[in-house]
Amino acid sequence: MFEDVKGQIAQRIDEFCLQNDLPTGKVEFRSIPFSGEWGMAAPLFPLAAADTNKTGPVPQHAQFLAEKLKEVIGLPAGFTRAEAVKGYLNLYFDTALYAASVVEQINSQGPRFGTAQPTDETVMVEYSNPNTHKPLHVGHLRNVILGGSVCNILEASGKTVIRANYIGDIGLHVIKWMCNYEMYHAGEQPAADEMRWMADLYSEADRRFHEQEGFEDEVRAYFARWDAGDEHIHDLWLQTRQWSMDGFAQVYELLGEHFDRIYFESDVEDSGKEIVDRLIESGIATDGRPENPVIVDIDAILGTKEEYRVAVILRSDGTSLYATKELPLAIMKFEEYELDQSIYVIDVRQSLHMKQMRKILELMGYPWATKIHHLAYEIVNLPGNVIMSSRDGTVVLLDDLVREATQRALDVVHEKNPELDPAIMLDVAQKVALGAIKYPMISRENTKIVTFDWESALDFNGQSAPYIQYANVRANSILRRAGSQPQEQGAFNYTLEPSEVNLIELLSKLPDEVSKSAKDFKPSTLAAYAYELAKAFNDFYNQCQVLKAEGEVRTSRLALVHAAKVCLEKTFNLLGIQAPQVM
Repeated sequence: MFEDVKGQIAQRIDEFCLQNDLPTGKVEFRSIPFSGEWGMAAPLFPLAAADTNKTGPVPQHAQFLAEKLKEVIGLPAGFTRAEAVKGYLNLYFDTALYAASVVEQINSQGPRFGTAQPTDETVMVEYSNPNTHKPLHVGHLRNVILGGSVCNILEASGKTVIRANYIGDIGLHVIKWMCNYEMYHAGEQPAADEMRWMADLYSEADRRFHEQEGFEDEVRAYFARWDAGDEHIHDLWLQTRQWSMDGFAQVYELLGEHFDRIYFESDVEDSGKEIVDRLIESGIATDGRPENPVIVDIDAILGTKEEYRVAVILRSDGTSLYATKELPLAIMKFEEYELDQSIYVIDVRQSLHMKQMRKILELMGYPWATKIHHLAYEIVNLPGNVIMSSRDGTVVLLDDLVREATQRALDVVHEKNPELDPAIMLDVAQKVALGAIKYPMISRENTKIVTFDWESALDFNGQSAPYIQYANVRANSILRRAGSQPQEQGAFNYTLEPSEVNLIELLSKLPDEVSKSAKDFKPSTLAAYAYELAKAFNDFYNQCQVLKAEGEVRTSRLALVHAAKVCLEKTFNLLGIQAPQVM
């Protein structure tokens, strides 16, 4: 805020420096910690340290310079007081002017508020990464929700973002599914809910593999035909893979996600083995076949001790591992795009693997390997700390989760607004339900376990998406009852209530919160901000009259309500949560 004012004052400080044989550009303003009034402070220590004519210690000289600058600058327009304290020049804004400036800036910029100017940085974020022929359940959701919100936030910070998805479309799980399909479901087509249909057949195939006598042998024989290039199996693989991709598309559409580039594991199967050969030839890798696998003893190469350990890059039987295909995939990304950073949203348990892959790429001579960043996240548990698994029956599929959440949300919406049109009520319930599902996944620190439970996710009075959404609905209700969007910007020339001051302070912080969240790759920072903003708006709503206020107070508060709505909806957008207008 007030960048033009800061610029004018900085110019006057530079003029003072030139007149007194001091270096220019040494003074920068920062916000004074908020305590009921707004201000900015300039520490004079760098300038004092750079003054070759100083006669005493830096702190005393900084205080001397602060007092001198206070005299030179005086009290600029828009400020109520200035002080020189402990080497700082502090300037305090006129409260009404500051409040009006914040609200006017938000309302004039609208949804662009909080979005930084474009930079020349390009970032790829790889996330979701499901396996075809298997279900997407709640345990997968944290990855896709976290990845999507990180992309939104990075875009808002000015970066160009490429959303990538790496699909596991080959392996034993695929062969099991296809073998089971051909033996027991040949000719069947997916149901309307393709994800559920694919998931049911996967569970059936996995159960047969572990329990049905002879089925594992059938799968092994089927796998041998696949390895031999059986054309029929290859065609069936392409067809069934597409069914799975169609099911994923249904989920992504529901979650509001999209991808710019999709990579398949099958794309890098052969090139991964070629890289292994290169690593062996260069002496980086050790070939222990046929008794042992191909390895890279990174610690031995670097002379480190138990930092990178031994990376296995090919099995002793010559079959690929995860690492075999990750190396060519990383190379492919940087060959296709000029990336400043390549971010992998991957389970925290893969931390060593990611560290090893990055170091092997460095050993191969790729300077961009240092631009690889592992955005680690923890798992999602069911209540009671039950870890979700595709095999043991603890899976909660997305449609089950959404159906249950929607019904619960529908009950609450019906109670709050029984006169609402049924179609609108259902739409609102679905937005509330999806918000309730997403918020717990991103409001918790990335590397902390999320235990999902219905009560806290759908708590309209706690730290949840419905609580934040309801604050936005209240703001929208005020504006709707006022008859239109505010046509005038308030001047705030009255004694502001503490809840007004607190709300304006939080609104002004949105750009900084976006920047901080982008820098740390932590949507949880923005999720916490959204909750605090909703709390501040609810305090304002309960303590300050808006529609019944008169004159300048009504005009200013209506403008403030609109600004709050802009910022709430901006945070929703960045977190991937929809904002219903009624509830």
